Amino acid sequence: MKLAGRAKMLRIYFGENDKWKDKALYRVIVEKCRELDIAGATVLKGVAGYGASSLIHRSHVFSRDASVMVSVVDSEEKIQKLLPFLDEVVDEGLIASSDVDVIKYVHQSGNRS
Repeated sequence: MKLAGRAKMLRIYFGENDKWKDKALYRVIVEKCRELDIAGATVLKGVAGYGASSLIHRSHVFSRDASVMVSVVDSEEKIQKLLPFLDEVVDEGLIASSDVDVIKYVHQSGNRS
């Protein structure tokens, strides 16, 4: 079955070394998304990038300061519930918000292959 509609997408950019209460920030954000029953969150590690500091961050074997992006998609209402938490935990980074069209493919009961 195919479901389509409008949604909100957040992309949260920060450094791999960023933490909140001694825990990796990306993990804290994903756990909060799950707690809020947000449809999905994905963490992507960047190969290279820079932010406000203009310092280029690269992913190398010995580097632990790569750029990280957490992508979150759900309804406007659920995304609004996440924003106050992000205000609390993101010290340095960027959050981009956009309206998106989503298409979700789901298995109907009894039709899984």
